[in-house]
Amino acid sequence: MKVAIGSDHAGVTMKSEIVPVLDELFIDWEDFGTKDEESVDYPDFGEKVSDAVSRGQADRGILICGTGIGMSIVANKVPGIRAALCQEDYSAKMSRLHNDANILVLPGRIIDKEKAKEIVKTWFTTDFEGGRHQRRLDKIKEIEEKQK
Repeated sequence: MKVAIGSDHAGVTMKSEIVPVLDELFIDWEDFGTKDEESVDYPDFGEKVSDAVSRGQADRGILICGTGIGMSIVANKVPGIRAALCQEDYSAKMSRLHNDANILVLPGRIIDKEKAKEIVKTWFTTDFEGGRHQRRLDKIKEIEEKQK
């Protein structure tokens, strides 16, 4: 599995904390920036990661900003992206199990690093359940097609 990861300045510290978790899970990753805490615009990094996932250059993505809200909005504008903002394990599990989320969004200023690590582990070790949930994803895809 290949993962695209990106953050704005508010998420760069958390990003450095969760990258070792990806290594523990033997997941290849690519950092799409930013690299430091100098103020940047989150849409730039949200778009890069989302495009990589949408185009198949990465299987999944992780985005981090202060609240996670901005990155979620950006990511979900890209066709084929199902980004889930998760602040606890249950949402992380359900976003994969029922929604087949392909981008995990974390709030760098709301949860601590240990909680973020737990969420990442849960998200990457939970598979999509399929079944009735696939029908719902198909409906989401239909909505995307109508918007083109």
